[in-house]
Amino acid sequence: MIKKIAWAVGLFCCVLVSCKKETETLQMTAISEYAPLVTGKYITYQLDSFRYLPFSNQSIIISFQVKYQVDSMITDNIGRPAFRILRYIRKNPTDAWQHDNTFMAINTGTSFEFVENNFRFIKLKQPFRDTYTWKGNSYINTNSGFSEVRYLDDWDYEYDSVNAPLKLGTISLDSTVKVNQRDDIIGFPNDPSVFSEINFGVEYYAKGIGLVYRRFFHSEYQPPTTSGGSGYYTNDSKGVTLTLIDHN
Repeated sequence: MIKKIAWAVGLFCCVLVSCKKETETLQMTAISEYAPLVTGKYITYQLDSFRYLPFSNQSIIISFQVKYQVDSMITDNIGRPAFRILRYIRKNPTDAWQHDNTFMAINTGTSFEFVENNFRFIKLKQPFRDTYTWKGNSYINTNSGFSEVRYLDDWDYEYDSVNAPLKLGTISLDSTVKVNQRDDIIGFPNDPSVFSEINFGVEYYAKGIGLVYRRFFHSEYQPPTTSGGSGYYTNDSKGVTLTLIDHN
């Protein structure tokens, strides 16, 4: 009887210690580790912008360099501490930087929000654990009849390869997290006679740096009508790839 009691107590202690270690591991990684917001911090990317020509199935890719720089602390529309992010752009490495856009970033303590062109995305969320999911686009109006971004509806963001190394060109990163956002195909994209839609999104964040890679793609193909003509991609069909090339 004494042996059974001792065994039960030992098992309980092991479970308790195991749960405590798991909880401590989950709590160790703060949002700020993968999304540091410090005035003056910048990240420079190679930006490849993919577009279709109007009412056509012909595509073009335009490349730039862009720099995202943390400018100053502000407050968002509900009074929370936030940071203004300035984006600069240039065509060639020898060109002068030109300011072309302003964003906002918020570390809520349990999540990282990024406001871009009036769309608020929940980019990161605790805990950092493989297969953990959340609704990253839940703040975006995707259901009204006036919404131009219905394709962003109900995206499940999911962590994959937490704390894994990553190599981008010649840059080696020790600890990153992959955020799968969407990988969805509707219809048959290889058949020009039928409707098709593709939605894809993935991002990588590195500890101490922030976003180091992003690939987004959305396309909506309208097939030829019965009266003739040719198929075409809608005006909101586009793709963007951001790849880290420098940071401080």
